[in-house]
Amino acid sequence: MTSAEDISYFVFDIESVPDSALVSLVRTAGEMPPIEALKEYQAELVEKKGTDFVPYAFHVPVSLALAKVCSDYSLKDLIVLKIEDGGAKNICERFWSGWKYYGHPQLVTFNGRGFDIPLLELTAFRYGLPVAEWFDDQKPSFLQCRNRYSSAHFDLYDFLTNFGATSIVGGLNLVAKLLRKSGKIGTKGDMVQELMEDGRLNDIHSYCRCDVLDTYFVFLRSSVVRGKISKEREDELIEQTRLFLEEHIEETPIYGEYLDAWKYVESFLDANDDISRLDLHFVK
Repeated sequence: MTSAEDISYFVFDIESVPDSALVSLVRTAGEMPPIEALKEYQAELVEKKGTDFVPYAFHVPVSLALAKVCSDYSLKDLIVLKIEDGGAKNICERFWSGWKYYGHPQLVTFNGRGFDIPLLELTAFRYGLPVAEWFDDQKPSFLQCRNRYSSAHFDLYDFLTNFGATSIVGGLNLVAKLLRKSGKIGTKGDMVQELMEDGRLNDIHSYCRCDVLDTYFVFLRSSVVRGKISKEREDELIEQTRLFLEEHIEETPIYGEYLDAWKYVESFLDANDDISRLDLHFVK
């Protein structure tokens, strides 16, 4: 069993769906059936913003994939907290309990400051779950977990966009492929609601796992450029993770798909490596 002192980072991702009953109550005082109210709201969002994504305040988590990462940046385990195992309350409660148990490891996300963290905070608020250590406001502001620049949470999207000074159209999928990793395999975030309605929970959990793997690899590269680990150490960790996935394919088949997609990205970029050809041209 992993001891608490071994874990220094929680690299995680959340998949969620809108609470249609809440949408109906807030927008129609319950006069419209929940599903109809949700669809009407989504249609309005598409017309106004070009997306049907409902604001996170209406959401509940249905899947939370979490990579437990040691102080040497090695991947110790990758678990999924599932809505079918006790509901959204249980997902939130187990996450925060784990964070406390492991001694407050640094939370690592991709755009978590804009979605995952606020959703976990609001879910704790919804169910009355105490997370005193996270909401502690007695420390100096720069030491408070919720401070934007606190080390309690490292948002990779913030890091890569210079704290929102710019944006990355393509998000995690683009950045992962930039690093020659899998990226999106087939499922996308905007498909989660449909998958939930179809009862395809395993597909949601698998998608969430793959996002966390991509996030972990982005975290490793960010650690290289920040001088936390060497490029050689990153290569070792990547190979260790590849072996980890191969060893767990039988119980987690999505790992096989992830490895296949990873190989495809590598071979495609090798075959179409215009950047290297340009480099060689200019060096000559």
